[in-house]
This record gives sequence, structure tokens and C-alpha cells, in this order.
Amino acid sequence: MAGVTPVGYLDLPGGGQVVVEGRYAYVGHMAPPLGTTIIDVQDPAAPKIVAQVRVPPDIHSHKVRVLDDVMLVNYERFPEHGDPHPRAVGLKLFDIADRRRPREIAFWPTAGRGVHRFDLAGTRVFLSTGWPGFQSNILAIVDVSAPSAPALVGRWWFEGQEERPGAPPVPGDYWVHLALARGDRAYVACGIAGSAIVDITDAAQPRTVSRVQWHPPYAPPTHTFLPVPHAIRGRRFAVVTDEDVTDDVLEDPPAFLWVLDITHEARPVPVATYHADPDTYVTPGRRFGAHQPWEHVREDNIVFVTWFSGGVRAVDISNPYAPREVGRYVPPGQPPYGVAQSNDVYVDDRGLVYVIDRYRGLTVLEFAPR
Repeated sequence: MAGVTPVGYLDLPGGGQVVVEGRYAYVGHMAPPLGTTIIDVQDPAAPKIVAQVRVPPDIHSHKVRVLDDVMLVNYERFPEHGDPHPRAVGLKLFDIADRRRPREIAFWPTAGRGVHRFDLAGTRVFLSTGWPGFQSNILAIVDVSAPSAPALVGRWWFEGQEERPGAPPVPGDYWVHLALARGDRAYVACGIAGSAIVDITDAAQPRTVSRVQWHPPYAPPTHTFLPVPHAIRGRRFAVVTDEDVTDDVLEDPPAFLWVLDITHEARPVPVATYHADPDTYVTPGRRFGAHQPWEHVREDNIVFVTWFSGGVRAVDISNPYAPREVGRYVPPGQPPYGVAQSNDVYVDDRGLVYVIDRYRGLTVLEFAPR
């Protein structure tokens, strides 16, 4: 499709995240019994499974990061499983010096539903996780410089999350969903509580710099808050994706990709939106709308973002006030699902684009802007 050419495909159970380091891709899966798959992608036309890590039936392990020869994965309560004696949840670390034989070296337990998403900045992990005394996931910062002995550094949360007598229950998606650490700031997506910029200069005592939200009147929860690492037109910007969380309707207003001016970080300002043309991609019972961008913005100002049944989109924000689609690819739906449900995207050092489907299949693409 426009600007994008398929290179390779691997038939694989659905995933929540794909990351690529060197010759290997790592996929965190959406449902047990599979947790993580390690894939040799040196030949992108013929990806090969190297190893697979399995998980218990009550565990969701759909996220993965890699630090040299250490692989980190989340352990979250699997909602469809009603085990009355559930297993511990948290962060699990593996030695992957031999990619064919991952070996567990540490487990750092948390609480509640466990770890949902996490970022890795150097040897610090920024976890969205349940925590004692809180109704929904907060941010926990963990040091893994000694991988066999992870250690808590600091925590951050926003008002209304605490458990206290008489406190009203928080609504769904009122939580720390994902915090991306960039330098001395964490950019935190908080679902229907919007987004926050957090000062992590002192990671033991994170400090809120600002928050911005549009919920209500917009319903889709904020999923990812991604700062652009370089200036555009002499100003600083970020892209924020909301998440389409409805399977049965085309949301209106839809789940957008927003562009925020964060030049004055105490007062972020939304300046533009991008939304994929529904065209023929909307199918009853399947999500269509924004989800997850590749967590980097290139010097050419192109943002790669998954759009569920709309596949993956390449969006040029060189004019941040008028985002422009410059490429797209919609993978064919795999039986019995019928349509694509592109869930996550990653671009490797060769410029190859990897797209993992929520239900089935890893696609490798080449991108040439149109």
C-alpha cells in the first residue's frame, strides 16, 4: 500500500509489543500460554523463531524490553482467568546471553493487577503497576543495574488514586498507563486522567510539572505521550495517542493522534490532530482507531503509529499544525479474525518497520515516503 512494501511475515499468535535489538525481535504476547517470543530477523524476508517463554494461565505478559543480555517482561493478572489462588504479579527478568535459552534471574513483585506497561531508560525501569494503598496503577521507578536484584527508586501518582476511607472508587482507565522517560522528564499517559509531564531529576521524589486532559468531552483514554526529541520550527512538540477501546462502534469523536506544543512545559497546548480515514477499514466487532506509536520520532519528523483495523500509518509532522499521512499498510486479516488489528510498531536500525497484530501475525515492511 501507499509508501510501504511488505518484506516478510511470520505466523505468530497475537502480540502486545514488538521491539528489535540487533538481529533479534522480541514479541510480548496477548494471552497465555505464550509470554514472549524471540525471533531472528537478520533475514527480514524469513523471520525464524529462536525461543519462546511460556506463562501460567492466569498471567498476561504482553510487554518486553531488552537491556544488553537481559530481557524484562511484565506479569499482569490475566482478566479472563478466574483462579481463586492467583500467582504473583510484577516484573520478571531473564538472562538471554544465549537467545535460544532464556533463563530467569529475578522477579520483582508488585500488587493489584500487576505491571501493565513499562519503559526502560538506561538501567531504570518505569513501571505502570498496581501498588498497596492505591486504587489504580501508579508509576514505580526501579533500578536494574544489578539485574538479579531490582530495587525501588521512587514512585509517582496523581490525585484521586489513593485508597482512603470514604474515597470514591476511581473509574476504569483512571491510572498511569505508560510513562516514557526522556532525560530528566517522564511523559506519562494517564488514561481518562489525561497526560502529565513529571520531573525525574530526583527519581526518588518525582515532581509533577503539568497535566493536560480532554476527557471529557472526549472519551477515548490517553494511551501514549511521546515527546519529539528535537525542535521543529524552533519549538518543542509531542505526539499523544488516545486508544480506541470499543469493538462494536466507530467512536465519534474518534481516538486521535494529537500534536501538543510543549515548549512551555507548564502549559502544554494541543495544536493539531490526525485521524486515519475510515474508508473500508471499519468492521463491526473490531477496533478501528489510534493505539500505539513507535516510541521515537525520526529527524524527518515521521511518526509511525498503529491504527488497529486501519493498519500502520506513517504521519509527517514537519508542519506540526497540519499532520500529513505519507504512508500506510493494512495487513490482511488472518482467519478467523477477518481484519487486521495492528497493535504495535517498531522501526529497526535498517529502517525496517515491524508490525505485530493483536490477534495473529508479525509483518516486516520497507517504508519509502510518498
